[in-house]
Amino acid sequence: MVKLVAMFTKPDDPEAFDRAYFDVHLPLNAKTPGLRRTEVTRVTGAPRGETPYYLVAEMYYDDEASMRAAFASPEAAEAAKQLMTFAKGLVSMYTAVVVDDRGRPA
Repeated sequence: MVKLVAMFTKPDDPEAFDRAYFDVHLPLNAKTPGLRRTEVTRVTGAPRGETPYYLVAEMYYDDEASMRAAFASPEAAEAAKQLMTFAKGLVSMYTAVVVDDRGRPA
């Protein structure tokens, strides 16, 4: 299993961000082919000091090929375009392989 992780820094207007993200973006993103599940976490703090993060979203796919195919889909393009209408400058993304407790692909 692989995933795309999106980390969002704190927006100036959290209520407007939440409306755009939860009411519009997530339903659009859910239409992406091959997307198995999405997990969104609201960041509440850090062990020490402040955290710059507001939300973290993890989008899971079966494998690298299905994730890359999803990224090339019109549905993902529409979701990405919409994301930039409210989260430009707030989001950083990376891809990752999910591993078990011995470091092997899960």
